[in-house]
Amino acid sequence: MPDNAKPRRMTRPLKAAVVGSGGISQEHLSFLSGKTVVAGDVSDRVKLAAVCDLSPAAAKYGATKFGAEASYTDMTKMLEQASPDVVHILTPPQSHVALVTEALASGAHVICEKPITPTSEELRKLQAVADEYDRHLLESHNYRFNSGVVAIKEMIDDGDLGDVREVEIRVTLPVTDPGGRFGDPNMPSPIHKMPAGVIHDFTTHLSYLMLHLTGDATFTKVGASWNNHSESPIFRYDNLDAIMIGSSATGPVHGRLRFESDAAPDGFTIVVRGTRGYAETDLFQPYLRAVIPRTGGGQLSPIANHIANGLELVKSGVTNVGKKIMQKGPYHGLHQMLDDTYAALVDGNEMPVTPQQMLRASMLVDQLLAEESRV
Repeated sequence: MPDNAKPRRMTRPLKAAVVGSGGISQEHLSFLSGKTVVAGDVSDRVKLAAVCDLSPAAAKYGATKFGAEASYTDMTKMLEQASPDVVHILTPPQSHVALVTEALASGAHVICEKPITPTSEELRKLQAVADEYDRHLLESHNYRFNSGVVAIKEMIDDGDLGDVREVEIRVTLPVTDPGGRFGDPNMPSPIHKMPAGVIHDFTTHLSYLMLHLTGDATFTKVGASWNNHSESPIFRYDNLDAIMIGSSATGPVHGRLRFESDAAPDGFTIVVRGTRGYAETDLFQPYLRAVIPRTGGGQLSPIANHIANGLELVKSGVTNVGKKIMQKGPYHGLHQMLDDTYAALVDGNEMPVTPQQMLRASMLVDQLLAEESRV
């Protein structure tokens, strides 16, 4: 550990600080204040020490609403005075490297929103900083922890789908809408400056989910078509269609990643096909549909699948209505990831998102953007 490091003995509960008050901060702050169905009361593991934002009003509002001990407009001052054990970096991606580095050097573990860096080379450097200060650095891979993804991964691990041969992940969002947070030409989102523009805000999700569900496949052939169909001058791209061919420990794997800004309805669909069956879900309107061998043999399996999937769709419909009424979004996976992270920090266990998983996802984003992959 370098001489200028600030090691300190962390006691339970850990002190957490949030830097950045954008939309996603509400989810992090909800978890840290115990206002989440997934984790419930987390006061035995963590307490919210500070909220920091360049806007004094935003910082004070977040601190007051979620019960933080203090608010700040300067992160350096916050690190010195609040001495947080864990810092959540929720600012625009261009600021991540500097803020993460400073937080790690202060002796804090860091949880950072995606994309943590524009490229895998920059991520390697940040991970080296974390190793230098003997701190944990975790990028938010929150959708891995959503119930639909967890259920499909369990089916894969249990052999219900057989060996995975194909994974398709498709996001449909009207990001070019001038009234939305990405499409306003008068106040462009900072994400426009990333290598993939606005779609870079989603490529991390697409990549880590693809690797998670294919058993960390290695993709040797990638063809990616990046387009700006809207022809909006503030957009670099608003559409991605990528085909990927590779292999995992169980054989050949094909992948497809899609991002569409001009299709409806909003969706985040995942389909996994194996040698015994397939499963699908939608993270925005959660359901689980599986076509697999069922009890009763080959002749009765189709009927059993129809009945099981019909009951599941009805159940999901009722559940989703309840979520709408309670204004619960698709971020329960984020809360679960944070819950697992703080449990690991307190108990000294492996992080739920490992450095290698972060790096592989970032490398896959690089691969999608590489000139030789363009079609």
